Order: sequence, then C-alpha cells, then structure tokens
Amino acid sequence: MSSSPTDIKTSPTGATLPKNKTRTSHGGRARKAIANVARLLVVGLVFHLVYIGTVFDCYFTSPVVHGMQRYKVEAPGSAKAQRLVLIVGDGLRADMLFTPNAFPFNDAPKIVAPHLRSIVETRGAFGISHTRVPTESRPGHVALIGGMYEDVSAVTKGWKTNPVDFDSVFNQSTYTFSFGSPDILPMFAHGAVPGKVKTWCYSEDDEDFTKDATALDLWVLDELKTLLTNATTDPLLDRQLRSPGVVFFLHLLGLDTTGHSYRPHSKEYMNNIMVVDNIVREVESLLSSFYNGDQQTSYVFTADHGMSVIGNHGDGHPDNTRTPLITWGRGIRGPLPDSIPSSHDSYSQPWGLDHLLRRDVEQADVASLMAALIGSEWPVNSVGVLPDVDPSRPGYLAPDVYNDEAVAHAALVNAKVILEHYKIKHDLKEANTIFYKPFMLLASHMSLKSRIAEIEKLIQQKQWYAARLKSGEAIQIGLDGLHYLQTYDRTLIRFIVSVAYLGWAAYGSLHIFRPAQAFAVATPTSPIIQSSITVLSLLVTVISWSAFAIQKSPWSFYLYILFPVYFWNQVLLRAVPALSQLHWSGIFSLDYGRFIGTGVLVVGSLQAMVMGYTHRSIWSIGFFITGVLWPLTWPAGLRQDNMPAILLWGASCAVTGLFPLLPVDKSENLLLIELGGVVMLVIARVCMPYVMRSVEKRSGTIGAEALKIRLYVQMALVIVSMVVTASSVRSLQAKLGLPIWNQIVGWIVLTLSSVLPFVHREQHRTVSSRLLTSFLGFSPCFIILSISVEGLFYCAYAVTLVTWILVEGIIRQYHLVTSSPASVSDSGSEGGRTTHTSKDTYTFQLGDLRIALFFLFFVQVGFFGTGNVASISSFYLEPVYRLIPKFSPFFMAGLLIFKIVVPYIILSVTFAVLNNTLHLPPFSLLLVALTLTDGMTLTFFFRVQDTGSWLEIGQSISFFCITSLLLLWSAGICALGEHLMVDVIASRARGVGGRAPRISSSGSNSSAKVKVS
Repeated sequence: MSSSPTDIKTSPTGATLPKNKTRTSHGGRARKAIANVARLLVVGLVFHLVYIGTVFDCYFTSPVVHGMQRYKVEAPGSAKAQRLVLIVGDGLRADMLFTPNAFPFNDAPKIVAPHLRSIVETRGAFGISHTRVPTESRPGHVALIGGMYEDVSAVTKGWKTNPVDFDSVFNQSTYTFSFGSPDILPMFAHGAVPGKVKTWCYSEDDEDFTKDATALDLWVLDELKTLLTNATTDPLLDRQLRSPGVVFFLHLLGLDTTGHSYRPHSKEYMNNIMVVDNIVREVESLLSSFYNGDQQTSYVFTADHGMSVIGNHGDGHPDNTRTPLITWGRGIRGPLPDSIPSSHDSYSQPWGLDHLLRRDVEQADVASLMAALIGSEWPVNSVGVLPDVDPSRPGYLAPDVYNDEAVAHAALVNAKVILEHYKIKHDLKEANTIFYKPFMLLASHMSLKSRIAEIEKLIQQKQWYAARLKSGEAIQIGLDGLHYLQTYDRTLIRFIVSVAYLGWAAYGSLHIFRPAQAFAVATPTSPIIQSSITVLSLLVTVISWSAFAIQKSPWSFYLYILFPVYFWNQVLLRAVPALSQLHWSGIFSLDYGRFIGTGVLVVGSLQAMVMGYTHRSIWSIGFFITGVLWPLTWPAGLRQDNMPAILLWGASCAVTGLFPLLPVDKSENLLLIELGGVVMLVIARVCMPYVMRSVEKRSGTIGAEALKIRLYVQMALVIVSMVVTASSVRSLQAKLGLPIWNQIVGWIVLTLSSVLPFVHREQHRTVSSRLLTSFLGFSPCFIILSISVEGLFYCAYAVTLVTWILVEGIIRQYHLVTSSPASVSDSGSEGGRTTHTSKDTYTFQLGDLRIALFFLFFVQVGFFGTGNVASISSFYLEPVYRLIPKFSPFFMAGLLIFKIVVPYIILSVTFAVLNNTLHLPPFSLLLVALTLTDGMTLTFFFRVQDTGSWLEIGQSISFFCITSLLLLWSAGICALGEHLMVDVIASRARGVGGRAPRISSSGSNSSAKVKVS
C-alpha cells in the first residue's frame, strides 16, 4: 500500500504522524521552527533564572522572626562594665596580626602590632572568631553586633542597609556612638530607637583605592577626639557619654581597602596594621583620660572577615573566615596558660603564643559576650552562645568580676533567648503547616518550660556547674530545633527542584526529536486523554497553591511549582499520542549498545566537568583529549589530507590547556600584560591578508581598503590601551594615584573599541572579517582589565575556537563525501548515519552530542581559564582601579562582569558560524546542550551544604550558582552570535559573502579537503 508524500509524514523516530491538510512553504517551516526554538529558549531562560532562588529558599532562608520576649542578666555577683568599646579592623586576617616576622621586608618589625600583642600576653583574652559565608562586611557586622547570621540571599537584597529589621547590641545600649564607613554604620541606626545610635561617617568619595587608606582610620580617631572634646563644653553630650551601658563603635575600613589594593602580604597592609595598633592604644588613652581612669570600660577588638592572598573576600576560604578576637578591660579575664591538650594547631603555632590559651568562638558569639559585659538585654534574634556557658572550658569573663553565680545566670539567660527564639518559630510553623511534625526534643511548650525550670532549680540549689551544663544542653537543643525549623521545607523544595529539572530535560528533548511539531500539540488518540492530562495539571497546581497559602509559604513557591507542572503537561500531551503511534518493532531493532555507550560517555563527560570545579587540571586534560586523542580516531586518509588543520587544532588546544594549570594567585605583571597585547597585534597582522582577500572577492578593492582602515584603527586602539595601561600601572604602583588623563583615555578606548564590533558596513559581511573585527574590538578590554596572563589566554582561546570551526567543517564535509550520492544532495552521513543539511529542519543524531559537549566545555573554560574554579572571589580588583579609583561596588562589579563576558562574545560568534558551517538550524546544538547540562546543575543543587567547613559551604553555593548562570549565558551566547552574524550568514546563504564550504575529493571517497571562506 502506497501513500502520497503529502499525506503522511514520518518522525525521526519512525512514528507515523497525522496527515497535514495543507502544506506549509519551505520558508514558512523555517520561520515556524525559529519561532518554536525562540519560545523554548525564553522559557528555559526564565526557568533557570527563577530556579537559582531555590538554593536560597532551600538552604539559606532568613532567620529573622519577631515577637520574642527579652532577657538580660540580673543576678548578684555580676559587676557589669559601664561602657563597651568595639573596634573592628575591617578585612584583618588573624595570622597577619599575630605572626612574628609575617612580612618579608628588610625594615619590617618583628611584631607589627606591639600594643595588641602586649594586651594578649599581659591583660587580655584572645582567640579566633570564625565567620560564615558570605564573608562580606555587612553580614559580618550583623553577626558581630546582632548575633545572627544573615541568610546568604540577603546580600543581594540591599547593600548599605539591611533588608529586614533585626535587633542588635547597639539597639539595646543606652547610647551608641559609631564612627566609620557609610556602608556599614547606617544599617544599625536604621530600625533602632531614634537618637540611640549616633553615627559619624566620612564621604563615599574618600574611599579611594589609589590613596593611602590609613587616612580613613585616622579620620575615625580624630572624630572620637572631637566628640570627647565637645563633651567638655556640652553638658547633654557629657551626660550621655557618662551614662551606664554606652557603646563606642570604631569601624576601621583602611585594612580592607589596603588589602584590596595591595593584598594582605604587602608593606602597605603591614603599615595599616601598625596604624590600627596605634589607634587602639590612643583610644585606650583617650577614654582613660576622659573617664578619669575609672577602669569601667570593656574592649573588644576583632574583624568582620579576613582577606585572601589575592586581596579578595566573600567566599568560605579559611583566610577569609578566620579573624582575630582580643578582649580586655572590665569584666574580661587575663591570659591563661595553655590547656592540655593544646588549644593551638598548625595555624597558630607560628604566632609564638602557644604558651597561652587560645579560645575560639563563632562570630555571633561576640554579640552575646558584649551583651553580658554591659548587662544589656540580649538581641532577640541572637543565636550566639556566650563562651563561658561551657564550664569545662575557660571563657572570656573574669572570675573576680563575674562569679560562678553570675555566670550561671548569664548561661540561663542565653538558654532563655535561644529557646524563646525556637518557641516563636515553632508556633508560627505549627499554625501555618499542614501535617506539622514538631522537633521531637522540644515537642511542646511544657518541654521548653521544664528545661528552664530545671536550670532555675539548680541555680536555687547553688549548683552553678550543673546549671551551666544544663544551660549548654538546652542551648544546643534549641539551636538544633531552630535548624530543624529552618530546614523544615527542604524535602519539599528538593522534590520540586528534581521534578522541575527532569521535566525541563524531557521538555527540551521534545524539541530535539520532534522540532516541527514541538508547539503544535498532536491530537491524542482519545480526547479523554487530553482532557485528563489538562485536568491533572490544573489539579496539581490548585492543590499546591492551596497548601502554600495555608502554610503562608514565600511567593516564590507559587512560581516554582508552575514550571514542573507546565513541563510535564507538555511532555504528556506529546508523549501519549507518540507512544500510541510508535512502531514497536522498530524499538527492538535499535542499536542499544551504541546508545548505552554514548550515554556512558556523555554522563562521564558531564561528571568530569563537575570534578573540574574542584580540580583545575581536569580542564587541561579535556584539552589534551579534544586536541590530541580525538583526531587520532579519524580515518587515516582524513588525517593525512588535513594535517595542517590537525596540527593547528592540537597546538591551539595545547596552549589553551596550559592556563588552567597556572597558579590562580597572580600578582600584577606588566610584562605579561603587554606581551598579551603584542600577541593580539601579531594575530591581527597574520590574519589580515586572508581577511582582505575574502572581502575583496565580496566587495572589490574599495571594500577591502575600507576594511583595512577599520582594522588599522582597531589595532591602534590596542596600542593606545597598552600605552595607557603601562602608564597607569606604574603610577598606581608608585602610589601616585591615577592620572585623570589616563582614566579618561582608558574609558574612551574601552568604550570605542567595544562598540566598533557592532558597527558594520555592507562590504564587510564575511565570516573572517567579522571574526577578526570582533577579536580586535575586545582586545583592549583584556589589556586594561588584565593583571597577568588573561590577554594571552584570550588570544589562545579565540584561536582555538576559530580552529574548531575549521575542524568540524572538515569532519562534516568528509562524511558528506563518503556518503551515498543520493544523500549528498540533501543529507550527509556521520558515523554511518544520515545527517540532514536542510536548514529548515533538524534531526537529532548521536554524533551531535559530542559537539554539544565541546560547546559546554568551551563555555566553562571561558569562565575558568584564568580564574579559581573553587571561588567566586577569584577576580582581581587591581585592574579595575585603572578606570575606577574610588570605591563604587556596582560599577567595579560591572567592569569585572564585562571582562568575564568578553570571551563569550567570541564564543557566540564562532558557534553561530559553526552552526551555519554544519548546515544546521540556529540553536539546534544549543538545545542538545541545554538538555544535558541540568544534570550538572541538579548534582550541584544536592551538594549544597549549610554545615561543615566554611570553605565547603562557600564552594557549594558558588558551584550551583555558576552552573546555573553558565546555562543562562549559553543561551545568551547563541542568541548573541546569531544576532551578530545574521547578515553574514544570510549573505553566505545567498552566495554573496564568499563561497560556502567546498569539497575536493581525490578520486575516491576516502578523504576530503575542505575550504572555508
């Protein structure tokens, strides 16, 4: 029985499709396919962008609740301090403060902070304050002063003020006098009792990274002097300063600014530590003089975060999470001999303080300690634990000031604060959760009351030691309960995320296997099936939304559930009729060995990329496999006839593969920066003759001359960028600041060169000219914003990508030649199977998985080629100062992001050309890539940690966010490339912009040479 071609279509899987009543035109099918793909990409972009938030809703939700009862220490035997001084050395690393001979300079003193060290050795207590991610100034200060850890997502909700109101030690003080940065101080005044928290801030313009940052710290000292001087003539101010429960807060930003500019092992950082040490000494002297030496002042010196060796912070690296804590004065014990076993480890052994006890705390514990010292009410949101609660370990309180009874009462207050916090959260969760299961150890209010009553009974019986033990036990149970409630919805979110990502993979695969019918739902064999699927989808949505409404879930939950419902609805609507029409006999005849083998290779490749996030050498191994081993699998004749291309491909992969092996901790190297510029010019000069010939064929001599002028202008901009960068680097290294003309010229060159690739003339519509102008257009960016080898990496990366086009073209054309004559006209063969060359349709083939994996590999290498895969803070700030010398976080971040994006612009152009060279519809290979990569994303989602070492927590968050954003960028890459190259590709399709790839065969079909214009 025969059928007309117009009556029956056959899907790529062999299924017979319904008869079309009307035939669409060739161009109509192309437009429909592009529209379908565009719709899929928009849905995918929105989905991945929205689902980045799931990691925060699942693992890092806001801990802030309100309505707790307040508590403070009210017991005999406690002689609280009249005032507290908190000094924060922003960005100070513990090891750089304590280690003798930490700075390898001839004139460096053995001890850089002699006053602080003398306090540790003679009259104070010390240890390490361990911070949490993100190691930024705002969350660090919130932990120190509020006793709570901001959820990680809060860092994106506001920069200078906290997005939620939280209680703090400052809010519970009588008055707080604070001095320092406008980025930190205002958030503690916001939400506090009006007039209680007084702030003195310098101007944002004073935060200049090219100037001596110690001036900021000295400004703080001068303002404190002025305040005390004014009090001698202002009775109201004098009365306020002499009130009990006063807090002084000195925020010293200089170390953070100096660390960013010069790094923590620099002489500048050393000098700033010395300045801070002197400020501490002078503050002590000033307050002692003002208060007539009454010995009623407690001092706490610490840092909000540390500083990495490259001058950054933000992630969970130990250099960023270990900060010094030194306390002395009223109510603080003196130094104690070291314990057995020793309290020191390999980190603190070099400090020369191993004869003294090192007492570490969590950063939030500092707020509890400060509240106990001045006898104020504890911040109600605090989860800090007073170091003295544990009777088996010495704390920070002085026994002669806080006797056993007072410490027992303080431990009881600490327990009450934590359990009250749990009680409020428990009540809220119980009232709003369906089938609520309480924390077993605190299942009722009676359990809470009984624990408090037991501690109070022990205190009444004067069993101070036992009371502290029970308080510590109650605190730990309360913290476990808070963690239980904090993570109560985690299982639900994980389930939704898993179903959503699997649904996206299934949904995307529909567009690969049946793109022509992707958005035209085939009529099911029974209308009941279609109705049932639709009703089921609506039912799931309504039930989910109702449950979320009852539980008062965040609005994001309502959005999250829509995606898996939509994806699986679309999958079922297409899968059910497809299965009913499928020829099952064809299923049993498939080559399952090949499918399984390909699947194993794909999964292995994806997992290797996952490993590459923690082992940088994986990327280099990948270049060795693609550049050396892969060509060895080609037929011998193909290798022999295309040896120059194979050698170029291997060499470019080998060179690019060297960069991931280089150390990620780089110092500013002007020679390498300038060498990168020279290589850019050499590449341009070598490629110019070929590019000129292709344009001359297209537009004649006039067009070629016009392009020649354009290229010379771009090369001139590269030279100017090299000159101005050299001048700026020398000026900044000499601490002469950034000359204004350097800044102006730098901005002009960067802007003009970045705009030129998007400005084209009709005569320049050739692939080679577009590639070269794009490469040169963004070369100045990799000179002005480079610190070392980034420019060289940019060159190697670009050459590798262009060679990739040539190599893939050779492979595809070889299989076209070796296929049957009938299929050469409109299809080819790759690996013994047919490959469609019509650009209106796309049939998925297993061989396309390799190209998609290559694309994903290059996407990630573009990001990690010179950066630290394990850290989101691996981007250097020194180059940014060549354009923005003053502190401006958003503009600075914008320049860093621009530098990150530039390699992807080159990748976008080459990938668009590759699609066209292989005669594939736009975005077809991207669909394959997007279907694969969520395997990586889901893997990283389940690996996110909120416990463990700070390094592990920071890395896990970074990895998930990076993979999600790279997926977004992948789609953007293809969209940008198609946009940038649309006129060139259109010209080639019309036979205008040079000839299409051409095959020349030598009598047999054993080999092929390809020419690409």
